[in-house]
Amino acid sequence: QVQLVESGGGLVQPGGSLRLSCAASVNIVGITLMGWYRQTPGKERELVARVISGGSKKYADSVKGRFTISRDNAKNMVSLQMNSLKLEDTAVYYCYAAGGYLKSEYWGQGTQVTVSS
Repeated sequence: QVQLVESGGGLVQPGGSLRLSCAASVNIVGITLMGWYRQTPGKERELVARVISGGSKKYADSVKGRFTISRDNAKNMVSLQMNSLKLEDTAVYYCYAAGGYLKSEYWGQGTQVTVSS
């Protein structure tokens, strides 16, 4: 059973920074895709950033230049550094893993990020 545990969410003022971390219960070397999604009430879950095993990264247009995803295979962790946070970044952020030796996709339980003055 694969478990993804997020941490690092919280309340921050506009312009501030947060770092989200996702710890996997398995070796992530053989997992093709890991990333972060977010969701707000009444809206579909949307991709924020993802990194594949070869290192290629993709970001949502709304976070380019502000967010950075990183993958640490040695620690089985994926992180999301979020800078210059905006009110519209408020959401529940979910860690995601799929591909490689995984037979299905996996999600973390989510961590709340609230950007408010």
